[in-house]
Amino acid sequence: MTTLNETIYDESKILTLSSLEHIRLRPGMYIGRLGNGSHPSDGIYVLLKEIVDNSIDEFIMGFGKRIDIRIDNGAVNIRDFGRGIPLGKVVECVSIINTGAKYNDEVFQFSVGLNGVGTKAVNALSESFEVSSYREKKQFSARFKSGELETKPITQDTNQSNGTKISFTPDTKLFPNYSYDLGTIRKQLWNYAYLNRKLTITLNGEKFKSENGLLDLLNEEVNDSNLYQIVHCQSGQLEMAFTHTERYGEEYYSYVNGHHTNDGGTHLSAFREGILKGVNQFFNSSFEGPDVRDGIVGAVAIKLQEPVFESQTKNKLGNSDLRSWLMPLVRDTFVDFLYKHPEVAEPLKQKIQANERIRKELNNVKKAARDNAKKSALTIPNLKDCKYHLGDKHQSAEESTVFITEGVSAGGSMISARDVYTQAVFCLKGKPLNCHGQGKEALYKNLELYNVMKALGIEDSVEDLRYNKVVIATDADVDGLHIRNLLLTFFLQYYEPLVLQGHIYILETPLFRVRNQKNTLYCYNENEKDVAFEKLQNGTHFEITRFKGLGEISPKEFGQFIGENMRAVPVGVEHTHEIPDLLNFYMGNNTADRRQYIMDNLV
Repeated sequence: MTTLNETIYDESKILTLSSLEHIRLRPGMYIGRLGNGSHPSDGIYVLLKEIVDNSIDEFIMGFGKRIDIRIDNGAVNIRDFGRGIPLGKVVECVSIINTGAKYNDEVFQFSVGLNGVGTKAVNALSESFEVSSYREKKQFSARFKSGELETKPITQDTNQSNGTKISFTPDTKLFPNYSYDLGTIRKQLWNYAYLNRKLTITLNGEKFKSENGLLDLLNEEVNDSNLYQIVHCQSGQLEMAFTHTERYGEEYYSYVNGHHTNDGGTHLSAFREGILKGVNQFFNSSFEGPDVRDGIVGAVAIKLQEPVFESQTKNKLGNSDLRSWLMPLVRDTFVDFLYKHPEVAEPLKQKIQANERIRKELNNVKKAARDNAKKSALTIPNLKDCKYHLGDKHQSAEESTVFITEGVSAGGSMISARDVYTQAVFCLKGKPLNCHGQGKEALYKNLELYNVMKALGIEDSVEDLRYNKVVIATDADVDGLHIRNLLLTFFLQYYEPLVLQGHIYILETPLFRVRNQKNTLYCYNENEKDVAFEKLQNGTHFEITRFKGLGEISPKEFGQFIGENMRAVPVGVEHTHEIPDLLNFYMGNNTADRRQYIMDNLV
């Protein structure tokens, strides 16, 4: 056996990969996470988006007013009616990195895809990929398999309108058991529609079109819960809209060149600062940022010729020179709106003053909570932190995870099985407070919830979140589900942005262990148990174990369920205006209504 020191390093070990081979070898560098479609950031949605982005770029440049998308059994077909890829360069544009017209400002002035990778990555990561370009009554078509040209391209006459059609099926070797969630895609397509007024997009025949841009977006999200008329302005390369509701925290939708920047960036920072400056200039005041922004729901979209993103997946804008012109533009545009709409100014000022009053009242409550916490412990009770937060920061912040679990028995197994560098465990003591309908002071008066806030680092701001993933890990019984709902109520009522930004997850752990002398299978539902039973029942020493709680799973077993193959379901919200009614029904005082709902829906 060859040891590490005996490995020969010579010319034979130097490899040169083609660009598409490199994409297949290191897909995460190009599309982020792979996934199976259960999370909006999973790679199959990135593949879809990369192709649609190109069609959007055509619309932005004034070519093509419709994009048709069909998804059938995991196969995607996208047809736009733009200019079509120049016929002599079709193969190069979909298979050779750093090839394309996005480098030419005359052809594409405001594009997201500036590095010539997107379509090539889709080609490389698809088991089948076909492109057709239609220009001037000619059609050029080429087929690929795993990024390799499969057949000789074909050129023929056609009566089809100009444009491009791309069909692809993600490679099941890279995306096993994937499926597209049409609800996730609908949300993406509405974003495209809001940002590109008058563009019509269809998904399997369903139409997406907006006449009023970001105003339509905010109307959909706040659904009449706004405290004053939505501020909606457009000036040059900027479109923005915002209002306030009675909800806690801040909620933003930010975009660059039609692309949704999930993690914000410099444009969102300039937008937030511009609103603060505008308020203080108009009211000749010195309000503080948290008072101006608490309860805000806003959207900002800008167009840039040279956007700089912090990763290939373009989730966060990094242009450092943006603030110098965008912040004053937001400020002046907002102030101008207030002078033209004085009916907005008074309710806006009342909301800010109410926020200021509540913040000052909370300061005393916070101080008392901190004093009590200091008396009980110098460190956060029941938190077993990871080494990332204990000074050993060779891991990235994106890898950090905290599990919130019920009781020390389940926590004990997790603590023994976890990755000590990136995974932390917080053990609850009993059931947390049902905080639905209570003011924020309740969080500081309840020691358990205060400790949760302190452990997560969100006592003062969600921006201080210490972990990228917060995973709720409770038993799959009535008590466990109740605790899960109480924690979800805590996050949705007071820390909604953490949910919207994709930080909150629910851990799935197996309900059954089916094994014989040779094999062991873990099953997450009755159907999986039945399949495992059929597969293993012929063996010797056959047994089926039903796990009653997380504490019954040994540390050795638990390591499989919180490692690379962890099943963590992201908590998502389709429309934020639905949250108050949802919480009121499930966590409010309407016990009779809930009981009747359960009786009516018993299977």
